[in-house]
Amino acid sequence: MFTGIISKTAKVKNVKHESGGLSLEILNSLGKVKLGESISINGVCSTVKKTGKNIFFEYMPESLKLSNVGFLKKGDTVNIERSMVFSDSLDGHIVLGHIDGKGKILNIKKEGNSQVFEIKISSKSFMKFLVYKGSVAVEGISLTVAKVLKSSFLVKIIPFTLANTNLKQKKKGEFINLEFDILAKYANKK
Repeated sequence: MFTGIISKTAKVKNVKHESGGLSLEILNSLGKVKLGESISINGVCSTVKKTGKNIFFEYMPESLKLSNVGFLKKGDTVNIERSMVFSDSLDGHIVLGHIDGKGKILNIKKEGNSQVFEIKISSKSFMKFLVYKGSVAVEGISLTVAKVLKSSFLVKIIPFTLANTNLKQKKKGEFINLEFDILAKYANKK
């Protein structure tokens, strides 16, 4: 479980597509990391396969289908967050690292000192999980929904978040990982 407060970013060192899955290697910017530890990579709960100067992860077809991990390439920047411990402050919201799907950036515009991202949702069935001023995880980042539209939504990114996450490199037309608020999912369960 994560908070959606991104602690660091890291560079992708290598990506290998193999046997229907994917192996990912990132530069270790976290310090000591244990084998089997859960780390959020762009919002995807990822298990450490090997560690040292670099950290290695493996992804199965389901993760590749639902997330943008399969689009990663050497040199890309990823958002990383260690899993929370019960003594941590919950500064963001509860993020499980279970990506619901990819969103597509329809527009990025400047508004004062912030950037406004309009994100189209891959399936309209997810729209019920979005409410004005509710939470959503975008690339693993806990964000507040600024506006809900017919098949998209807006989030406004403050300068600090933009400077300290991979959102500063995102462009119109790119796919990003989305995880909808677990409380909204339970509230809408039938």
